[in-house]
Amino acid sequence: MLFRQLRDLSVSALGLGCMGMSEFYGPTNDEESIATIHRFLDLGGNFIDTADMYGPFKNEVLVGKAIAGRRADVVLATKFGNERGADGSFKGVNGRPEYVKAACDASLQRLGVDYIDLYYQHRVDRNVPIEETWGALKELVEAGKVRHLGISEASAATIERANAVHPITAVQSEWSLWTREIETNGVLAKVRKLGIGFVPYSPLGRGFLTGVVTSLDSLAADDRRRTYPRFKDENFARNYAIVDAVKLIADRLTITPAQLALAWVLAQGEDVVPIPGTRKISRLEENLASLDITLSAADMQALNEAAPIGIAQGERYPDMSTVNV
Repeated sequence: MLFRQLRDLSVSALGLGCMGMSEFYGPTNDEESIATIHRFLDLGGNFIDTADMYGPFKNEVLVGKAIAGRRADVVLATKFGNERGADGSFKGVNGRPEYVKAACDASLQRLGVDYIDLYYQHRVDRNVPIEETWGALKELVEAGKVRHLGISEASAATIERANAVHPITAVQSEWSLWTREIETNGVLAKVRKLGIGFVPYSPLGRGFLTGVVTSLDSLAADDRRRTYPRFKDENFARNYAIVDAVKLIADRLTITPAQLALAWVLAQGEDVVPIPGTRKISRLEENLASLDITLSAADMQALNEAAPIGIAQGERYPDMSTVNV
């Protein structure tokens, strides 16, 4: 297994996103998901990503069960900030200091661990100064409950302000062949100026770039992607042209579209650690094989021409009000 540095934290060069194991992407199977996490660890992976809101709460319990007895093998990342009720309702973004501390304690209990390796602010609360939220996070580090801090979907200005309170180890935002805004909105430049690692989530475009999702009807009735603009109406057909172009390049290289899409993200720098999610061992092994792929300058140029910045049709989320804050 290859390893990379997220500032001062060493992690496997490919992480495992666990969100879909508990919610959002159709039917789930806990036994299958736990087996996938175990396989990831057995193959040398160590970077596991969850959040309190996934399930809600169920995903942290699942991950905790999977890593029981193997804590030393895991770099565990979880998140707070998207507040949900036990009934699954969304209460909004919460960055109040008292909530930060209560959320951390609850995550520790669900995960069954004494500390969190990397604790992210999942979304930025527009109503709470970032310095107040990060003051509470700094106290969690000082208390030994958290070892490293991260932030997700924040603007370049917010990243700089948070980093001034306590060093940010990782910024997590969406980055893939069809989501490249961080390359132009100042986020990537700010992260690299400050020496922060970058963790792309949805590096496979929520599965779209794999070519497996051939139509909206191929998704389960309760799959959240049915509500996402890029998967809907005329946007689907237009965006599938990206998949077709990726497939042509992948076929030439005798690899899968998923492996090609991940190899492109991995090639963006040694400070980049994508976290593709999957519930299946076969997909996990396919994804990990991308670590063995070296793309040439001609390959990268072909991909950049096939999927230039801004090519995707439709917003990333139905509501974009909580990103890039």
